[in-house]
Amino acid sequence: MLVTFPTPDIGDLPSYYKSEKYISHTDSQKSFFDKVYQLVKSNMLQRKLKWIEKKVPAKGRLLDIGAGTGDFLLEAKKRGWKVKGVEPNESARNLAQEKGLNLYPNSENFRSNKFDVITLWHVLEHVPDLKAQIIELEHLLKKGGLLIIAVPNYKSYDAQYYKEFWAAYDVPRHLWHFSRNSFKHLISGTGFKQTDSKPLIFDSFYVSLLSEKYKSGKSNFIKPLIIGLKSNFKARSTAEYSSIAYFFRKIS
Repeated sequence: MLVTFPTPDIGDLPSYYKSEKYISHTDSQKSFFDKVYQLVKSNMLQRKLKWIEKKVPAKGRLLDIGAGTGDFLLEAKKRGWKVKGVEPNESARNLAQEKGLNLYPNSENFRSNKFDVITLWHVLEHVPDLKAQIIELEHLLKKGGLLIIAVPNYKSYDAQYYKEFWAAYDVPRHLWHFSRNSFKHLISGTGFKQTDSKPLIFDSFYVSLLSEKYKSGKSNFIKPLIIGLKSNFKARSTAEYSSIAYFFRKIS
C-alpha cells in the first residue's frame, strides 16, 4: 500500500472536494468527460446490484458509505432494499435530497443498527483513519453480512503507463493507494474474510481519459481507449485491473 505524503491536515480535507470538477459530488453532464462518467455510472449501478443480489438474495438493509449524490442507493431502493447512506459532503447530500433520498454526514445515527450489506465504492482511499473505519464496519455489519470495498489498483497497466499522471492517484484527496495484497494485511486480524473480487472494467477507460489529459494537456480519445483496452486485456492474466471490488463476509 502506498501513502500520500505529506499527508494533508484532516481539517483541510473538505476544501479539496469543493470543486465542480469533482464529479462524484455533482450530477454534471456539461463536458464530454462528465457525460462519459454518468454513462459508465448508470451501467455500473445495475452491475453492482446484480453482484450483491447473487450473494445476498434476500433484500434486507443496505448501507452505502460515501454515497455521493445517492444514485446507487436510489436504484437499490427501487429493487426493494431498505437503504441508508453516509455522505460527508453537504452539496452531494443536497442533490440526493432533491431526489427524495436523505443521507447522513456520518454513521452516528446507525450505531444501534445492523446491516446485511455495506458498500464503499471508491471511498476507502479517502478515509483518514483506516483502522477506525474497519472497526466501525465490524460494528455495523451483521454476522454473515456482506461488505464490498472498491478501490483503484496502482499495479494496473494503466497506472504503470501513466505513472505520476495516473488520475486515480488523485492526491491529496486519495490518502491511500491499494494493491491486491494490501487487503490481506488490512483485514488480517479482523472479523472479515475475503471471499471474492470483481473488476470494474470501465474504470480503466475513464481513468485513462483523464490521465491522458493530465499528461498531454489535450483531450485525446483514441489513445486512452487503447490504453484502457490494453489494461483490461493484460489483467485477464495478471488480475491487475484498474479498479477492483473486494467482497468480504463478517465471520465473527
